[in-house]
Amino acid sequence: MLVEKTEILDKAERYIELMQGKVNPQYRQQYHLMPPVGWMNDPNGFVYFKGYYHLFYQFHPYDSKWGPMHWGHARSLDLVHWEQLPTALAPDEDYDQEGCFSGSAIEKDGKLFLIYTGCQEVAGVMHQHQCVAMSEDGLHFTKFSANPVVAENELGSAGLISEFRDPKVLYHNDHYYMVVATKTPDSRGRILMFVSDDLLTWQFNSILLEGNQKQGIMWECPDLFHLDGKDVLILSPIQIQKNGLEYFNTSSTMACIGAVDWQTGKMQVDNFHEIDFGMDFYAPQTTTDPTGRRIMVAWMQMWDRTFPTHDLGHGWAGSMTLPRELRVKNNRLLQKPISLVYGQLEYQQGLENIALSETPTVFRKALKAADYIHLVADLSEANYFSLDLLRSKNQALNLNYDVKEELFHVDRHNFGREILGSEIEPVNDRKVKVPLIDGQLVLEIFRDTSSLEVFINGLEVITATFYETEKGEDIAFTADGNSRILAFETATIKNN
Repeated sequence: MLVEKTEILDKAERYIELMQGKVNPQYRQQYHLMPPVGWMNDPNGFVYFKGYYHLFYQFHPYDSKWGPMHWGHARSLDLVHWEQLPTALAPDEDYDQEGCFSGSAIEKDGKLFLIYTGCQEVAGVMHQHQCVAMSEDGLHFTKFSANPVVAENELGSAGLISEFRDPKVLYHNDHYYMVVATKTPDSRGRILMFVSDDLLTWQFNSILLEGNQKQGIMWECPDLFHLDGKDVLILSPIQIQKNGLEYFNTSSTMACIGAVDWQTGKMQVDNFHEIDFGMDFYAPQTTTDPTGRRIMVAWMQMWDRTFPTHDLGHGWAGSMTLPRELRVKNNRLLQKPISLVYGQLEYQQGLENIALSETPTVFRKALKAADYIHLVADLSEANYFSLDLLRSKNQALNLNYDVKEELFHVDRHNFGREILGSEIEPVNDRKVKVPLIDGQLVLEIFRDTSSLEVFINGLEVITATFYETEKGEDIAFTADGNSRILAFETATIKNN
């Protein structure tokens, strides 16, 4: 017999209160959302509700590794500073006793609805089915008495009940639609779509899209939205095959840009491409702000890797990316830092017109407290450009650009604590092809205690975590040709 729901949630809250003061702060982030204790992975239920941005997340409070999933919960006024709230969901019913897996949130009639995957073992088979919880205030949630709302009957032969998860709900043409991940019998990713008038009674609608043998064995965390005249489906393929410089992680992220035929429920895709070229970016989810801008956040970590904060016994693991504003241009998904962040910056220094050479130009203590770096370099006559961040006596995090090949490269080899992974290729460096714009390289870099997000010429992003073993505060530039830094400024993010 299961323990009463309130007891399980209260137990989690008591444990969090007891343990959060015992978490080792060495690698704790300053302005990225983290769990108060324990383990965090996928963002869930990203939504704007009653004046706040709410972000839920996959959460195991009792250990810094994956375990029975709860839904952690935080809210923010500015998408930069987050307030931790009580745990929203716990595995406290028969239908979700093996975990409350990922899902989404939507407002209806002034109430907040959470739609999530409940996991239950039935006769030795894991059943993943979709469930609903509701709230009047966005803080306290009651699970629907008739859960699950989408299960074997609604799924039918369209997918596998053991691999059927991560519902994202949207409103279109006076109906609610739910996109859900599953897989084909021969292990290809497949996204299903269900339809409802009230969020509580659902019917199968269509197979929205499915992948080929090269596009992974399972597609997780689908998110469907319309932006700039295009329909966009973002998802997270497992074991997708490498394609040029794309999909070097065991688990990757992909944007599908095209058009949905709402009569047939099918999607025609014009372009597939990776969303972020870094080592640590997974399970992105989006919402809209009150002005209609599309905002995305992702788990800033990766599966099948070592987690230094867990291995060191620090009592926590995982964080979220800085939220990003999205646009579609030329059938590609473009990202830029959330505009609200700029109002939170306090600029430290600004330099202009710095001549570079093959001898490093070093700025001492330039990153002592810097959270943000803005850099514009004229490389019109150069062959290469190199930037050492967090430079100490023996180590540096290297960013470099090959002008001829148009390749931007982030390299964390021999920097900080070693991170290992299941990939055949090295897990500590990534490259992306980005052309110069009028001969210039423009970088916006958000650096936190243990993460780096690099926005490159407004076209591509590389996200990476790191764990320093030597405190590095210097920055060094190297380039050939008649290269110059036209603008270089650093800033810190204001405290709450």
